[in-house]
Amino acid sequence: MNTPPLPAPAATPLALLTLSGVTKRFPGVLALDGVSFELRRGEVHAVCGENGAGKSTLMKVLSGLYQPDEGRIVFKGEPRHFATPLQAQSAGIAMIHQELNLVPHLSVAENIYLAREPHTGWFVDRARMRADAKACLDRLGAAISPDTKVALLSVAKQQMVEIAKALSLDAEVLVMDEPTSSLTESETAQLFKVILELKAAGVGIVYISHRLDEMRGIVDRVTVLRDGRHIHTGNFADTSVDEIVTHMVGRALKDKFPPRCSVPTNEVLLSVEGLQRAGVFGPISFTLRRGEILGFAGLMGAGRTEVARAVFGADPHDAGTVSLGGKRLDIHTPIDAIREGIAYVSEDRKAHGLAVKMSVAHNITMTNMAAVASPLGFIRFDEETAVAQRYIETLGIRTPSVHQIARLLSGGNQQKVVIAKWLFRESRIIFFDEPTRGIDVGAKYAIYQLMDGLAADGIGVVLISSELPEILGLSDRVAVFHEGALTALLDTRRTTQEEIMHFASGRTADAVAHA
Repeated sequence: MNTPPLPAPAATPLALLTLSGVTKRFPGVLALDGVSFELRRGEVHAVCGENGAGKSTLMKVLSGLYQPDEGRIVFKGEPRHFATPLQAQSAGIAMIHQELNLVPHLSVAENIYLAREPHTGWFVDRARMRADAKACLDRLGAAISPDTKVALLSVAKQQMVEIAKALSLDAEVLVMDEPTSSLTESETAQLFKVILELKAAGVGIVYISHRLDEMRGIVDRVTVLRDGRHIHTGNFADTSVDEIVTHMVGRALKDKFPPRCSVPTNEVLLSVEGLQRAGVFGPISFTLRRGEILGFAGLMGAGRTEVARAVFGADPHDAGTVSLGGKRLDIHTPIDAIREGIAYVSEDRKAHGLAVKMSVAHNITMTNMAAVASPLGFIRFDEETAVAQRYIETLGIRTPSVHQIARLLSGGNQQKVVIAKWLFRESRIIFFDEPTRGIDVGAKYAIYQLMDGLAADGIGVVLISSELPEILGLSDRVAVFHEGALTALLDTRRTTQEEIMHFASGRTADAVAHA
């Protein structure tokens, strides 16, 4: 039985921002259906919902990126219409997008003050711009040089630059869309400190995140959207995480992780021996067994992703061997790895996993075009459509059609499309790098079920994750990395988060045993 949507509370005298009856349509999709929302001055208001619930769309309407088909915005007591994001920024509304919105070839300082550069006469005052950018980064505790090109930064550090960029605007309303999705615990703690400072200064903060447990210390109220409709608004302190999840998915979700169907065998699928890249990682040795999910854990910069990319041929290595099914492989490029049946699902699915301007069907078939081509090399579009439809049904991809542009899908459905393309390639080993980053609890559960099903079907699965509960809840064994070294290989049934963190911090086995 569907829960009927509850009316949003009437605007109060404390309201800084009110959205009333906002509706937004896209071709084949009703993204927002009469949604109302209120933000008070000096509060942190969480907006929760599954991927595709309408959270980001609502915020893009607020920030001027989308225009509403119906409804109105009242800001500081006056009806407003923001035709562009620049108009919203000028009014005092800033947004940190989930999709990183940076210019790779420009420096950190140039990105933070893009189109707002300080001037001395006719010339950009670069010394002042650099100093102001450094002040924003220092406020976040981010050890990032303002002169570094953004292209050289990790995803996590790019996220910090996005946050610094928003802070530099001195906005009265700050929208944060998944701000901690790629941050470490210490970086998250520093961000929360800044959020509390902004809250005390009267800034209204809209906080969108799938990490419900981390909100407890900062969020005042919570609004839940489902299928583009307003479902619930209430005080966060009076609402349990389980209640929020129930509102989000329309049903009680008893377990975070599905029961395991896959059972590890003694058959070694993948064997990595002495893999090394000078100054980055190694030598690294590990095995992956049939029916097993192997977790990669470690702090940011520990070398987990670098090892996976080296096995996949995306990054070079100086020494070591990779064997699949007992056959020693000669991998120098991703093409080599793909031909051998090794796949890599990147943590940045939009930059390295999808052709975002192409259709769902094209994305699914792009790794195995020969399978849907005629003898003359032309694409058989009927066959491509049939293949795409099969994976849409198998993986539960929510899309209006196989022809939908991938960019318009929610994060969870984009991730399923990436997985589908590797399944169509009949991959034998799949590395999942932060596969649930920016994905809601319902979609996470579906991804977990999918990974377990792959392992049960005999596909080798490696899970790289910064979330230790995810590693412990899904993996059979966990390889722990620290500063490019493999410090431990643990059975997840016999280890704890604390033990993993000890090894991730570089402590020896003897030190951990006597801790």
